[in-house]
Amino acid sequence: MENKSDDRWIGIEEAASYLDVNKDTIRNWIKKNAGIPAYKIGKLWKFKKSELDAWIKSGKSAIDEE
Repeated sequence: MENKSDDRWIGIEEAASYLDVNKDTIRNWIKKNAGIPAYKIGKLWKFKKSELDAWIKSGKSAIDEE
């Protein structure tokens, strides 16, 4: 069974910490349409931890940006 804390909404700062990257990297992924599962709610970007995990596991995060 999935842990409820893994499926909660987090902000850009916590997402960056969770993925061990800089907040600017997250913003660049969003801007370049890198496929990161991000949702804009008002002025804030929000993420589901479970969707971030699935995105990483899918390998889409490793696609070259060239």
